[in-house]
This record gives sequence, C-alpha cells and structure tokens, in this order.
Amino acid sequence: MTKCFSFTATRDSCYRYSFARSGLKSCTTDLGGGGDTIMHCWVPRTHIKSKPSLVLIHGFGANAMWQFNEFISSLRSKFNLYVPDLLFFGDSYTTRPERSESFQAQCVMALMDAHGVGKMDVAGLSYGGFVAYSMAAQYKERVGRVVLACAGVSLEEKDMEEGVFRVKSVDEAVGILLPQTPDKVIQLLQLSFHKPPPKIPTCFANDFIEVRLRLLSFNARMCFALSDTCCFFLILVFQTSYL
Repeated sequence: MTKCFSFTATRDSCYRYSFARSGLKSCTTDLGGGGDTIMHCWVPRTHIKSKPSLVLIHGFGANAMWQFNEFISSLRSKFNLYVPDLLFFGDSYTTRPERSESFQAQCVMALMDAHGVGKMDVAGLSYGGFVAYSMAAQYKERVGRVVLACAGVSLEEKDMEEGVFRVKSVDEAVGILLPQTPDKVIQLLQLSFHKPPPKIPTCFANDFIEVRLRLLSFNARMCFALSDTCCFFLILVFQTSYL
C-alpha cells in the first residue's frame, strides 16, 4: 500500500502548504559559498521591520515543519518567523567534521546573517534548546529573549548514573528513537506523547519507517557521532512528553 501512496509524504506536503500559506517561503543557503555547509530555512516572504524576529529551533525529528506547524499561524502576526532545519535534519547538511551544538548555533547565526536578521528572540525545543542556549551564550548582543522547552540544559552526567532516566544507555535510546519495526514505532509513540494513539495500523508504521526514519537514521547517526552533548540528549529525551 505504501508503494502507491505514502501517508508520511502526504503529511509532509500538507505541512509545506501550511507554512507557505502562513506567509513563509522555503530557502536554501550555502554558508560560506563553498558548498560544504547547506542550511534550509523557512523565512518571511516580506520582513516587516516593526516586528521582532523569532527563530524557532526544532528538536530531534524529521524537520522543523513537523514540530512547529501548529504554532506558525498564531505567531506570524506578532513576529518575523525564521524556522531553520538544523544540520543533518530536513534539507540541511555539512561535510565539515564538527557535530556539537555550538557548531549548530554558529551555523544558525550565519544563516540569520545571510538573511539580514539583526536582533532576534530564540525558542528551542528539546535538542533545539541546547542550540538556542548556545546561541544566547555565544551571541549575547544579538539574542534577546530565549525560550527553552523540554531541553534540560542544566542536567549533568551524574543524573544518568543516579537513575533519573527511563533508559539506561545511549544504545537503548537509539533503538527506540530510530525504530526499525512497527512495534518499535508504537513504543516510540507511547513514550513520546502524553496521550498516544491507542492503536496505529501497521501500514502507517511501515510507511513512517520507510519514508522518514530511513533518512533520519543516517542523518542522526552523523549528527551524534562526535557530540557528547547529543549522546546525553538521546537519553534526556525520554524525560519529556514531546519529541
């Protein structure tokens, strides 16, 4: 069934339509001009100088649309919205070896420079909270208000040792966050949402794995390969009620 019609791809198309209808346009920027770092971002069709700029930074997931679609319509009247895909998510990638949240923050700021954004507020969700925190620390003169949602940036490694988390290792977290079977998809939903769906058809789960998680699996492994903070985040995510 998924060979003829993809539920996940259709949902992705709906999100793209929703973002475009909200006055945003899809842009891809070559940071540095050498083609080694490419970032995708949803930006305002028209930047209104009287409005403050708000950068929304997504967490672990396919791309920014899947996490911020529900908030765009209510925020666009008050802010110039900039919604980037972090490196290794969506259409953003780099061939450079850096993998830290500090490097992600530097790339987001370079992206904002490319779009002519001066002062900005930043909101980061989950892993995006680590990036938002790093942006605020590195660019104090550029970042105004900061919102960190489900980020846990103040937690320490000893919290893992003391058994604060529902999973005990990074490998266990990866096995759930990057499910390869329908049963694992269901387990992911049950752990991720306060009110998970009681049942999900197998065809939906398989489609989600084939269309979204196959690419995400590669990207996520690339992203987390050299970042201790990201490994810590993989376990931290199970303390939140929203991915």
